[in-house]
This record gives sequence, C-alpha cells and structure tokens, in this order.
Amino acid sequence: MKKDLKFNSKTIHGGQQPDKAYGAVMPPIYQTSTYAQSTPGGHKGYEYSRSANPTRTALEQALASIENGSYGMAFASGLAAIDAVLKLLSPGNEVICTGDLYGGSYRLFKKIHEKYGIHFHFVDMGHVEAIEAHINPNTKMVWVETPTNPMMNIIDIKAVSELTKKHGLLLAVDNTFATPYLQQPLDLGADIVMHSATKYLGGHSDVVVGGLVVKDKSLADQLYFIQNASGAVCGPMDSFLTLRGIKTLHVRMQRHCENGAAIAKYLMAHPKIEKVYWPGFETHPNHKVAKAQMKGFGGMISFVPKGNYGDAIKIVENLKLFTLAESLGGVESLAGHPASMTHASIPKEEREKSGVVDALIRLSVGIEDVEDLIADLEQALTQ
Repeated sequence: MKKDLKFNSKTIHGGQQPDKAYGAVMPPIYQTSTYAQSTPGGHKGYEYSRSANPTRTALEQALASIENGSYGMAFASGLAAIDAVLKLLSPGNEVICTGDLYGGSYRLFKKIHEKYGIHFHFVDMGHVEAIEAHINPNTKMVWVETPTNPMMNIIDIKAVSELTKKHGLLLAVDNTFATPYLQQPLDLGADIVMHSATKYLGGHSDVVVGGLVVKDKSLADQLYFIQNASGAVCGPMDSFLTLRGIKTLHVRMQRHCENGAAIAKYLMAHPKIEKVYWPGFETHPNHKVAKAQMKGFGGMISFVPKGNYGDAIKIVENLKLFTLAESLGGVESLAGHPASMTHASIPKEEREKSGVVDALIRLSVGIEDVEDLIADLEQALTQ
C-alpha cells in the first residue's frame, strides 16, 4: 500500500516501518559506530556505520519515497552528494552545467574536479538547443539546477531528459529549491536527483545533510560504492533530524509558497525595486515550463533594489525579522547577498554574466505571518 500513497502521506509513512526492536514509531538514533557479529560476517545487516546505519537507512528510504525513486543515499552535506556524483566520471569526461548555479557547486566543479581532468561547460539552459550545441564524444553528464540559485531561472527537465537520452548521457538535477513537494525530476526523465537536505527537507536550520535518489539499480550500486569508499556520510543524529523534518515538508512548503507569492507581488509593486525574480510571474522566462513541471512556485525570491551595492547592503543590514544569513529553506525567513555570500567564490565577471550583480538580494521566505514579513521589508526599504 505504501507505494500507492499520495505525497503528503509519503512524507510521513513512505519507506518507513516501526522499529523492529521495540516497535518505536520514530526510528531510534542508533548512535553506534559498529555492530556485534555472531561469527565473522554474521550480522543483522549492519557491520560498520560508514557502510550503513539503521537511522540513516530510514532517511534514505524516505528520500527515495518522496522523490518516487527506488534507491536513496544520504551524505554529510549537499556538496558531498554532488562530489559523489562527479566521482562517476573519469579524466577527459565533460559535463554541461546550468550557467547560474550555486556558488559552492561552481567551486567544487572548477577548483576541485577540473584539476582531475573533468571539463565543465556553463550554459544558459533556457533553451535546450544551447545544451545540444556543447555535446561532443567526451560529454557524459548534464547537471541541471531548477529553479536556479539565485536567478530563479527555470529549465525544462523533460525536454533536457529527452536530449540526454538521445545522446546516452546522465542527467542529474539539483532539486533543492523546488523540493519533491513541487517537482519530481525522476518522473520527468532525470537519472539522479540531488538535495541539499540542509534546506527545505530538514527545514529547521539545525542540520547539514545531502541526499541522492535514483531509480536504476546499476547506477545506485555505483553510488553506494562511492558513498562507502569515500565515507562522506551523515551521522545518526543528522539522519534523525532530517527525517523528522521531512514529515512536515508538505505543510511547510504550502506556507512557503503562499508567503513567497505575497512577497514577490509586494516587491514587484514597490517603487524602490528595479527587478524581481520569481517564477510565478507570467513575465518570468520559462514561466509556462515552471507551471507545467512544478506544483507551485516556491518561497525563494531574488530582487535588485534601485541604487547600487551600498544600497543593497543597507537594506539587508536594516532587516529585523528576516535574518541576514547563509542558507535557505528553514521555517524562519532569511536574506542573503549572493555577491558577497553564497556566490562569492564565482569571479565577478562570471557572476554578472548570469545576472548576479552586486546589488542583488536573495530571500528565503519562511512560514511566519506574511504581514509581519512585508512590514519588515517595508521598514528596511524606506530607511
């Protein structure tokens, strides 16, 4: 029956069963590094917690369930999960990536894996034709982020998946911003879904975790091997906290979307705002694609105030209810300045090509009372 559950029920019950020892409804925190064996190799499915841990297994099964996948893997961070995907490649392989992606992903691609002979092409993926123009015999993977961070660009996952299947390429999708509540890339043809579960899945800004979900067993076996061999796994407490967060993902995301829509419309009408980036606007590039592949438009918004870098800094410093901080996706609202925070690792000329100008501000809209959030923005914008 659990395979047929609708999404809201999957967040609570998907891939889960009461603990075998005492029937605990929530999976216990198995705070252990090793497990007793009756004879060499004689164990109950667990021998060392880098390889597997019951609490982490519960999280991995939940991740697979909410993404409509078959296999889940949990890692110490979202970047550790991305790193595992890149270890599927060999020197000389090439990857086509979203042009305006998270700064940490860019840093990992350019500063770490490029040294080992992997070449990355950063492409505006608003039109699939732009991707195909970069495919050559060395291309092995397409890396998609949608909505993108922080420009909120939308990429047509289904169209890209048709292209990657035509050329025999892997398609990996960073689904952190949308979450499986809004978008399920595997159902649209992706091979791998990645989450920084630190964000919306955990949802309470108290854990750092990454996740991967796939359907194909051969691909899963390769990733499980990399996970165990490289060892960048999350601990049992992190697994427990993330699993607890997933159980309320559906109710939190509904409020994130409602508040995000109200704030995007408020900013769009404000005389001191020059541009607002939110995929719910009909004027947003690929709005129709967003409407087709997403259940809603999320709680992430970026905007450019009229003025310059100094004006943007003044705004984020004057916010009271929005906290100026890295990260996103928690119940509390956060504000960030990408050029000096999340995307500081990207050279200025590269940032600005994709629209990440020095005055850009990114908001992660939380689940507070939206009138209070709007009042906070108003006082910060009018000082």
